[in-house]
Parts: sequence; structure tokens; C-alpha cells
Amino acid sequence: MKTLKSNLKLKGAGLMFAAPVELELKPSDKKGIRFFINDGMVEAKVENVVSCEHCVILADVNNGAKNKIALVEHFMAACAIAGIDALDVHFSSAGFEMPIFDGSAKVWIEKFNEVGLIGSSEETKELKETVVFQKDNSLIVITPKQGDTTITYAVNFNHPDLNNRWVNLDINKNIVEIIEARTFGYLKDLEKFQQAGYSKGVTIENTVGLKEDGTYTTELRNCYEPAKHKILDIIGDLYLTGYNPLKIKANIIAKEAGHLYHSIAAKQLKQTLDK
Repeated sequence: MKTLKSNLKLKGAGLMFAAPVELELKPSDKKGIRFFINDGMVEAKVENVVSCEHCVILADVNNGAKNKIALVEHFMAACAIAGIDALDVHFSSAGFEMPIFDGSAKVWIEKFNEVGLIGSSEETKELKETVVFQKDNSLIVITPKQGDTTITYAVNFNHPDLNNRWVNLDINKNIVEIIEARTFGYLKDLEKFQQAGYSKGVTIENTVGLKEDGTYTTELRNCYEPAKHKILDIIGDLYLTGYNPLKIKANIIAKEAGHLYHSIAAKQLKQTLDK
């Protein structure tokens, strides 16, 4: 197992509801990632996904789903990339959303490195069967391979840079570009979402806005950054299987998917790996 060397206290704000968040990450000698809030515990597993509408929300479904933890995807992706597979997250605030920080996994990785890591990551997992999910224009295929995991993602947004755009993860070449890729959305939709009570924590620093004139609200950190953020999302979503997707010998291909379809594919993947 791999965990933090020492406790790590963090403060921030949520992306969806902008509520202040205070939490403490604590090393664990028990495999798994767990969230503790309001005297309850929610395990980071795909069976506990209760919503994917605007972000991934987890709850303890065996206890009436009373305690909910929102926006776990970037944190889970950071844990996967760092190889962390044993960690307890304790909330000292009343909020139930993970802090957005800069909208990517960059701050999480930096904070992990500040306190250091101990232990060894899980061994590479063999995938013996192909996993396929398809609906309308969306497709997720996970196939066995030899060597490092690769992820290829296709997006098709109404934006010149992101129309029928394919991007990929090569762990040995561009993992930093995936780590620093920020969340994004259409600028024209922001007011509508905020009136509905969501996206209240969006800022120009933590979100890349797609403008109708084909530009962005902020300078990109790397080429096709929003598309690369989708790779970050699927890493975090697939880690809810309990198996680190970057430790599975697989080609992961996703086309025009999102958190909901990632979650469905994660359930299928877990069934296959549990055999």
C-alpha cells in the first residue's frame, strides 16, 4: 500500500456550491480511500456513485446516502497518478464538496509531494477481457495490452479546437499535461447553471471557458487543454473500481463520454477485474 507520510491539512472552496472547505488527509494502513464527514464514512467506490449530473457525487448507499461527497474526480485522479491507495479524508467543515483549487490535479499532486509518500503502489493488474460500453455517439472500450496503460479520448464540442479532437495519455511523455489540465465549460451556459444553483465557485483561474467566437476565457496551459482534462476525469472515475487504471495493462479509448458513462464503464471494468 502507498499513503502519505504525515497528515495534511487543506482549505479551499467547492466548484459547484462555492462553500468553504476544510479537510485533513490522514495516512492509513488500510487499503482504500475513505471520506469522513458528520460522523459518517463514505468509501471511494463506484457502487457509492449517486450522481454524475454536474460532477461525481458519492454517498454511503448502505446507510441511506445521508452523507454526500461531491467533486471527487480530480482528487481521485491525483491519487491514482501518485499511486496512493490508502488514505482517509476527514472533513472539519460542514461542506460536502472537495476543494476545486485550480481546477486540475496539479495542486493535489503538489501537496502530496510536500508531505511525501511512503509504501509501495499496487502491482500491475492484468486485464483478461475487453470492456465495451456504447450509447448513441458515446463509446468506451478498454482492451488488454502489454506495457504501460494508454488512454485516448475524443471530444466533439462546438469549438474549433475541440471539434472531433483526439488527445492521448503517454505516461512517459505527457502526464504533466494531464495533471495540469483544468476543468472547462461553455461560457454561455455559466449564468444558467448558476441560476440553477451550480457552478457558483467558477473563476477564471479554475475553469477554462469556451467562448462562442472560438477563443477561451484564459490562456491555455497546453494545447487542447480542455480535451486533456477529460483524460484526467476518466482516470479519477475509473479509480472508483478500487483498481488504479494506470496500473491496469490496458488501452483505454473513450469517445464523447462523460462522468455518467465513465461510471457505467467502471462498474463493468470492476466486474471483469474481480473475476
